[in-house]
Amino acid sequence: MSRELYLGLMSGTSLDGVDAVLADLAGARPQLLAHAHRPFEARLRRELLALNSPADNELERAALAGNDLARSYAAAVAALLAQAGIPAAEMRAIGCHGQTVRHGPARGYTVQIGNAALLAELTGIRVVADFRSRDVAAGGQGAPLAPAFHAAVFAHPAEDRAVLNLGGIANLTCLPRAGEVAGFDTGPGNCLLDLWISKSLGRPYDEDGAWAAGAQHLPGLLERMLRDPYFAAPPPKSTGRDLFNEAWLQAMLRGGEDARAVQATLAELTARSVCDGIARYCRPALRVIACGGGVGNLALMERLRTAAAPIPVESSAQHGIDPQRVEATAFAWLAKQALDGRPASLPSVTGARAARVLGAVYPA
Repeated sequence: MSRELYLGLMSGTSLDGVDAVLADLAGARPQLLAHAHRPFEARLRRELLALNSPADNELERAALAGNDLARSYAAAVAALLAQAGIPAAEMRAIGCHGQTVRHGPARGYTVQIGNAALLAELTGIRVVADFRSRDVAAGGQGAPLAPAFHAAVFAHPAEDRAVLNLGGIANLTCLPRAGEVAGFDTGPGNCLLDLWISKSLGRPYDEDGAWAAGAQHLPGLLERMLRDPYFAAPPPKSTGRDLFNEAWLQAMLRGGEDARAVQATLAELTARSVCDGIARYCRPALRVIACGGGVGNLALMERLRTAAAPIPVESSAQHGIDPQRVEATAFAWLAKQALDGRPASLPSVTGARAARVLGAVYPA
């Protein structure tokens, strides 16, 4: 069988950098050939975070940040190709999600920056980007986008499953043995955890969840957070930093809370909202397959396992794909779907009128 080589690029709500994979998609399951992670420079990370909120001169700033992103993406691609020893000419396409800076599907828009045209120029490789907007145009949420990929690689004919992506925002894919795939954003994953430890200790994230692990959560604070209407809203639904941001968190605090206990409460919020979503919409799931950067947060995973019991919560590594590589691989797969003219949106997930081919193509 001849190879079909694709590159997948993902930079998510956590704003930690770019995950890049090189995959052969000729067979039924992706064969991962190389992986690279390129952290964002502090200046770019600050600008991307700032662009989530209204401010002066947003159009020019977003355009310049998009150019910087394209250069970061191109550097990740160059690192991958050097690692694999494969020339750019052998790549069929790059699938690039871009960086979401605003997401308003209820008002008919979603905004991802990253300048796919510049990325095509810098790499000499065809780029497929702008995956969300066609689904939004068809009346959908435009997110989450990975459930179709999850169904392709993690579904099992003899077992009801759920796939949990723990990025900046957490989302679930429900994979029943029979019936339609479902999926939705459950709420914050790592975004508030990272925000709070940065504000409290100046660290970018809570390594292994160690800071949160040493404290008990605050029941009153957790209750206030879970009363947010988002958690009770039925799917289809998607969210981001437009809602779960510093202003949201500060509105929940009463002052005087122990900072470490707040961190523990945010971890508990992620675990509870995820497990509430499983209980309401993914029954009778017999297994949860977890992926995303949050799988490295050992304390968060322990909270999830406790809240989900007796349903096991396992890393996607046990099912063939490293948890840090699942989303980037999904965008390589989405690029292939686009070039093959196959719909990749799931109306049962996003609420769109019908399935659509997703993505805009920028030739090499």
